[in-house]
Amino acid sequence: MSDNILSTGQTLSLTITTNTNSFASERRFAANVTICELKAKLELITGANSDTMTIQLLDNNQEVVAQLDDNSRQLQSYLIDNQNKVNIHVIDSQKSIGEFEDVSNVEKFELPQEDYEKRTDSVLAFKMNNKLGRFAQIDGAGDNTDDQMTECDINVGQRCEVCVKGAAKRRATVQYVGTTRFKPGLWIGVEYDEPLGKNDGSVDGHRYFQCKPKYGGFIRPNDVIIGDFPEMGDTDEDI
Repeated sequence: MSDNILSTGQTLSLTITTNTNSFASERRFAANVTICELKAKLELITGANSDTMTIQLLDNNQEVVAQLDDNSRQLQSYLIDNQNKVNIHVIDSQKSIGEFEDVSNVEKFELPQEDYEKRTDSVLAFKMNNKLGRFAQIDGAGDNTDDQMTECDINVGQRCEVCVKGAAKRRATVQYVGTTRFKPGLWIGVEYDEPLGKNDGSVDGHRYFQCKPKYGGFIRPNDVIIGDFPEMGDTDEDI
């Protein structure tokens, strides 16, 4: 190679492949870098060990042109004059193919569930705050979802006050406690003191209790307060 490369400080564009992974890297190096210096730099790029490293010079068809095996020689001495793009392939005899792409043997960090649930920047916290997924609020439910409830301290025949968030209070008598076909979870069927409901104790053709039309409604347990409430009418929405 001609001496004008040294005087101008020419750099070379290297496309680097290796037997330890399936992807190529592109770097720029000074044309006058020695093979020993190049190996040290390639250690950081490929993970190959410079002591067990073999560097092959490739042509554009990925055919081997030369072995860069003289540590004291400069990289440019292996090249054709004015060549500024170089393909090299790094082989480390002590490394296996795809070694640095196999993560099966990498020790993984797992955050304990208890600690994860305390985080405020997690996906779980986002879902809880935005009532997504299993935290979705069903129409007519209060702030606390109770889809998984199967029992409560509310009994048929008790007087109650229905307090759905954002709506006026209504008074009623409990007529049904249990699960339903229309939505999962535990529901309280009530007979309102006035015709402020949406049904007669049946929903979608299935009867849960009997009352006059427009006097029946279904509410989540969290929206029902049991007490000695006298008859009183108000307006609200329910199922």
